Amino acid sequence: MDDYIKYSSTRGGDDSLSYEEVLLAGLARDGGLFMPEKWPSFSHGDLKNMKELTYSKLATKILKPFIQPFLDEDDISNICESTYSTFGNEVAPLKELKENTYILELFHGPTLAFKDYAMQFLSRAFNIALEKKNKRAVILGATSGDTGSAALEAFKGKDNIDIFILFPHKRVSEVQQKQMTWINEDGAHALSVKTDFDGCQAIVKDCFEDLNFKDRTSLSAINSINWVRLLPQIVYYFYSALRVGSPEKEVVFSVPTGNFGNILAGWMAKKMGLPISKLICGSNQNDILTRFFENGIMKRKNVFPSYSPSMDIQVSSNFERLLYEINDRDTNLVKKQMNEFKVDGKFQITQDQLNKINNLFVAFKISDFDTLNIIKKIYIDHKYMLDPHSAIGYGAVQKAVEQEIISNDCPIISLACAHPAKFPQVIKKSIGIIPEFPLHLDQIMSRKENFKTIDPNLKDVQEYIIKSMRKL
Repeated sequence: MDDYIKYSSTRGGDDSLSYEEVLLAGLARDGGLFMPEKWPSFSHGDLKNMKELTYSKLATKILKPFIQPFLDEDDISNICESTYSTFGNEVAPLKELKENTYILELFHGPTLAFKDYAMQFLSRAFNIALEKKNKRAVILGATSGDTGSAALEAFKGKDNIDIFILFPHKRVSEVQQKQMTWINEDGAHALSVKTDFDGCQAIVKDCFEDLNFKDRTSLSAINSINWVRLLPQIVYYFYSALRVGSPEKEVVFSVPTGNFGNILAGWMAKKMGLPISKLICGSNQNDILTRFFENGIMKRKNVFPSYSPSMDIQVSSNFERLLYEINDRDTNLVKKQMNEFKVDGKFQITQDQLNKINNLFVAFKISDFDTLNIIKKIYIDHKYMLDPHSAIGYGAVQKAVEQEIISNDCPIISLACAHPAKFPQVIKKSIGIIPEFPLHLDQIMSRKENFKTIDPNLKDVQEYIIKSMRKL
């Protein structure tokens, strides 16, 4: 038992916690995020042996070091088989648009977005942990669109879990909202908060930092602030890279991201031995990450609604995990910088630190205008339809090639994070066509909505949770 991976807070308040403890805690009690105290590593030979594994078997192999001994290999395998059996015939298909340039389709889960890959796993992991302890939990999350629907779909109907999802009022697509609000089951709650995503996310963090409230409700998290939410996202980096030539070839990934969770999973895959030469960060007009990778200053600005609403973010919560590594795990420095960001809206790293991370990361901003043009060009040239978020990832690839930051000599994988049918009006604006709804999505669109509209007030949200949560 002594050599299993333990976890510590990025701010130093909690250390040497177990997998189950960080799963159920979500956020550290000091407000920090959990990180492993050591990383599992896969050799060149290990990677070669993974090439022929199915998605579920590969997931078992990659997740096992983080989870054992709390679940044995058979238990982990059963969770993975159960999780990915809910996806299409091919769990994460690769489409080659042109030579050495691929689209990784991450929208074959129940809610047609990449969040399903982690959320379906997480709901099963929670259920096992709570049943073992004969406990129940309140799960609280914020969403800019896709996390909420994936979470409510995964956690609905669980007797030992109440789930509350905060989404920004009138700032998600109609389809995204319907996917959350059609659910009408005990213990599943969608709250439309009169603020933007960052405001929703701030309420979630404040709830976790109110330790009396956290303990009273047995609060836990499903946003990617929860370490175990991130873990399954590592798998599709390995899966896709191995299918385009790894480990013999280095691979480039392009990731549309706002909260920094999805691209951080790619960085984690690199830490574990996957040969990734570049991680391209695609931003929309809310470009806090692009600005950071250009000048080393994380500076919050106002959020402006865009055609890619899941990325309308100015507080990239998961960046704290990379900051922890940038600072050589100096928890006092992380705490200082995160406090500066909370109070003043900005912090800065050194030029040496920026140069070091830019060996791996590069970032580009893609405007709404460019997003429409990218969707149109890809449809005309390849008869392939990208959603607006996926178009940003692909647009970032094009900019990296144009600026000779990457070349087409190595495989380039651009992540497609949502089905285009989730954003029909943007697709219509670009190419004049409304994408065909998958059957189950078409059925959802006619359902009655069930949600509560609430002011962005911490006390109001907490009172609603306490009044609505089911008791043992």
